[in-house]
Amino acid sequence: MLTATDSLRKTDTIAPVPAVPTAAAHVLVEAQPSVPQPAAAEPPLAHNVHAAVEQAYHGAPLCRDDLQHGSRRAHYLATTMAHIAWPEARLARSVDDTLAANPTGDVWVFGYGSLIWNPLLHFAEKRSAKIYGLHRSFCLWSRVNRGTLEAPGLVLGLDKGGACAGVVYRVERARAREELLLMWRREMSTGAYVPTWIKTRTPAGTVLSLAFVIDHTLPSYAGRLDPAVAAQTINTAAGLYGPCLDYFTNTAQGLVEHGIDDPEMSAVGAALATLRAG
Repeated sequence: MLTATDSLRKTDTIAPVPAVPTAAAHVLVEAQPSVPQPAAAEPPLAHNVHAAVEQAYHGAPLCRDDLQHGSRRAHYLATTMAHIAWPEARLARSVDDTLAANPTGDVWVFGYGSLIWNPLLHFAEKRSAKIYGLHRSFCLWSRVNRGTLEAPGLVLGLDKGGACAGVVYRVERARAREELLLMWRREMSTGAYVPTWIKTRTPAGTVLSLAFVIDHTLPSYAGRLDPAVAAQTINTAAGLYGPCLDYFTNTAQGLVEHGIDDPEMSAVGAALATLRAG
């Protein structure tokens, strides 16, 4: 499991949440992009996902109702990738373990991607924030939410090295478990991240916030991609949550609105502009 402690400055420590004590807690069996399509007897994932988007959501953004009632999760579980989804009991145990690792006070959540422009949290306070030792990267293959088995998309994760500017949300302790359960259905549906408590600098002081760090041990980890390669994927992929390009555009706009300049986002954005101009 990724700890990332050796990449942080001495004054900025992070504490990964202990792994859920179940067999092969972080070993997924999802296929790589080069794996052949499923047999004809089973509808391909692209059909399942794109039909779900077209018939049920019409490109509508993810909302709290989706998370509370599990409507999009039900579609996910109807695809050929259902075997990698964490069951509700495992999600709940992971939330409880995470809260137990930081048992007092209100809970701060660090947002660096879609949590910036679509937090779906009931929060009491929001601040600009920055963490060190980790950076924002398109390093996670998405084979359901923003892509398919045949044409995976890319979404953001926190990877080792550098720094990352974002926002933090303060969630009152009394409602933290309820809010994190919804967040786990969104961010931890397949356990692709390591929930990690990290020292986070804000204009009003340093807080300990919860961040979702990419798990290097999983086949969903894409590694460090050339911006042109990432742009090609982002330009064409689409899944249950809609086009990957929408995810990029909304994130880029969210960063601009918060005065955040991110080198990787800029590089991928420039590659996308060149690609679409051609």
